Amino acid sequence: MTNTLAVRAAGDADVPAITALVNAAFAVERAFVDRDRTSVDEIRSMMAKGGFFVADDRDGSLLAAMYLERRGDHAYLGMLSIQPAEQGRGVGRAMMTAAESQCRAWNCVALDIRILHLRTELPPFYLKLGFVETGRTDFVDDPLSRKPYYFILMTKPLQ
Repeated sequence: MTNTLAVRAAGDADVPAITALVNAAFAVERAFVDRDRTSVDEIRSMMAKGGFFVADDRDGSLLAAMYLERRGDHAYLGMLSIQPAEQGRGVGRAMMTAAESQCRAWNCVALDIRILHLRTELPPFYLKLGFVETGRTDFVDDPLSRKPYYFILMTKPLQ
């Protein structure tokens, strides 16, 4: 996989496919939390504040999706989701490259993310991409969680 990927802004018609993709990509978190990662209603609500960007697979299904939201001179990226069979093949990096390009077009100086601390494979991935840890949240009060968790906050300067 190259760092070039045809990424487009998602529309309302993409919401069901985005929801299914995010839930498939985040299925690993079912070891910690007993529920789907998201819902159609949550995706629609997020689209009212920011936007999803997607890459289509050759068969017309979604290969990847991510949420981006402008927050002043920063942008926030969430729910980076890659089809499980395509994970580890460079699609995530290509999506991050597209995210950074979009954020620069918005004149953002940094890109912020938050990751579940129980997903120990994620910090090294984002550190390699130039993110630095900027803090941690308190433990989340989540009655559906099998394990206590918090989020690691990370930022990547875009200058």
